[in-house]
Amino acid sequence: MRVHVSREALMGGGGVMGELFLGDSLALADKLIQKYGGRVQCVYMDPPFFTGDLFDMRVRVGEGEWKTGKGSLALESFVDQKDRSAFLTMMRRVLTAAHAMLREDGMLFLHIDYRTHPYLRLMLDEIFGESNFLNEIIWVYQSGGRSLKYFSRKHDVILFYRKSPKYDFNVEEVMVAPSEPRSNHMRRHVDPDGRVYRSIRSNGRVYTYYDDDPVAPSDVWNDLSHLQQRDPERTGYDTQKPLALLDRIVKCGSREGELVADLFAGSGTTLEAARLNGRRFLGVDRCPMTL
Repeated sequence: MRVHVSREALMGGGGVMGELFLGDSLALADKLIQKYGGRVQCVYMDPPFFTGDLFDMRVRVGEGEWKTGKGSLALESFVDQKDRSAFLTMMRRVLTAAHAMLREDGMLFLHIDYRTHPYLRLMLDEIFGESNFLNEIIWVYQSGGRSLKYFSRKHDVILFYRKSPKYDFNVEEVMVAPSEPRSNHMRRHVDPDGRVYRSIRSNGRVYTYYDDDPVAPSDVWNDLSHLQQRDPERTGYDTQKPLALLDRIVKCGSREGELVADLFAGSGTTLEAARLNGRRFLGVDRCPMTL
């Protein structure tokens, strides 16, 4: 598909600049490389999951539907193909384009599930290099039914790669409160202000750790809830991800004023997270409602 709409929009939030393309990422790959080669700091992609399903974008129509939240018009957003060869060919081209668009200190986050994980992990090792693999992030959620035929599938995988060893991982912006007090062999103390801390002596030095000090998230993210059906954050896009998830990715993968790209922009959540955090954004999607 060719580009139907391309526009730059000054979006508020401190004058954050963004550009949106209506079209197919595969068809636009060469154009994107030409314009953005070596300029993007962080790429997040949530591509089709190879399910063979038809996905809709549900849009409220008329004043009554907006006031009550009831009723909507279903528009086709995308058909998730089931041809493995075609899917992998498409993803190789798009991931190669993403690699070319990244700065030398840039990073990629690829959001997938069990259907495509083994294929795309090996593909990314080829394109980015095995040594540039950083994490296999497990995003755990509780929505959906329970299976009695196998263990319920309650997680997605986000593959995290750097373009080069120069990558700029901004972990300070995503520190979280500890989920539980430290419980280990270190000695427990209480300081004059009543704060609990632990200490350990090693190689002649004393190391101190406070129980309430923020910590970096691990590679298992179970603190970010999946969107529920009636969540006010929902835009009507079937596969929408929560803003909190993209907020973490945008913050750790970029800094204020840098460029964040999503080549399967869908509901536009990545672009919104970038805007709210003072980053510039680039979005590409085939669904007109993204624009």
